[in-house]
Amino acid sequence: MFAKLPMYQQKGKSAFNAKLDNINNLAHHLDYPQNKFKSIHVAGTNGKGSSSHMLASILQEAKYKVGLYTSPHLKDFRERIRINGNPISENFVIDFVDTNKCFLEENKLSFFEMTVGMAFTYFAEENVDIAIIEVGLGGRLDSTNIIMPEASLITNIGLDHTDILGDTLSKIAFEKGGIIKKNTPVVISEYQEETKDVFNTLAKDKNAKIVYASNLKSKNYATDLLGEYQEKNIKGVVALISELNYFKVSEENIKKGLKNVINNTGLLGRWQVLEKKPLIICDTAHNQEGLKLVVDQIKKQQYKSLHIVLGVVKDKNLEVILPLFPKTAKYYFCSPNIFRGLESEKLQSVAKDFDLVGDVFSSVSEALIAAKKNAKDSDFIFVGGSNFVVAEIV
Repeated sequence: MFAKLPMYQQKGKSAFNAKLDNINNLAHHLDYPQNKFKSIHVAGTNGKGSSSHMLASILQEAKYKVGLYTSPHLKDFRERIRINGNPISENFVIDFVDTNKCFLEENKLSFFEMTVGMAFTYFAEENVDIAIIEVGLGGRLDSTNIIMPEASLITNIGLDHTDILGDTLSKIAFEKGGIIKKNTPVVISEYQEETKDVFNTLAKDKNAKIVYASNLKSKNYATDLLGEYQEKNIKGVVALISELNYFKVSEENIKKGLKNVINNTGLLGRWQVLEKKPLIICDTAHNQEGLKLVVDQIKKQQYKSLHIVLGVVKDKNLEVILPLFPKTAKYYFCSPNIFRGLESEKLQSVAKDFDLVGDVFSSVSEALIAAKKNAKDSDFIFVGGSNFVVAEIV
């Protein structure tokens, strides 16, 4: 799978297929599995992964059999496809590829297209009550956008993947808003002045009810996902639950679901505590909006000295994200072990222009070892900048 098929996370834009022809052909080949289960579609720049896991956890607490499709994975490919928190079996993955290998290769499907087809087939065969489907990139032309969901959720809109989705918030909102379906409610987690006209127009054209969750009065729910930025995600999730017509979800289901997201779904890498002395936390935030929230969270921690293990991918706009980081921290520059990983020496060089000073390391693990060696029990170590940095240490 990894060797023969293009994968966006590894190769970047060259692996992105900006049309739905292939996935529609695959769906036909698989006898349209996406039509055999109910679903919720989730898009957005930041928060879509956390929100998807929250939704799954709440519906699991309501005793439904819940499929969950997310990307990318951190450690194991099977993290992408789960039912009630349990990853897809190795045998199903092997059998699916063996059964459909000729079709996949002859039609030159992308890694993501193949994975979507696998997930939909698995959820259909396992008769899930509902599946939470997170888009991979964008929405309008994302391979997941062949489902007809019960409702759609769009989280924060930020400047990420601008080479593919557009260079303004309104252009990106148009791509994300492509998941809005005819006569199907859509919840917008975070009201943003720059995107409201785009979403309102798309919803009106589709005769879709639109709800801005951030404008609603809601209770203060607690969640086991750390970080104050989860408050916005929770509002969107709770608002979406109220739009589901065929599912009974109690207030207690919502409370328990939000408090048990990690245990119910196996979510990794969201403000995740790795050690406590010194405190070591990692987070997969990797774009301007996500990193701003994470850095704000870092500033609220209490510590004597701050150590940051930082690595990014090549297509990241360093001039935008590096100014967000505190100048008082000691940095450990590294490169994730993938083709797209930016060389640590180059990251160090650009970081100096923003008064971020630190040493270069040949791997993420070596950088973390050095940070732990230098840190006292009262210090704080943050690890992040990329999904792939976090994947190497969780």
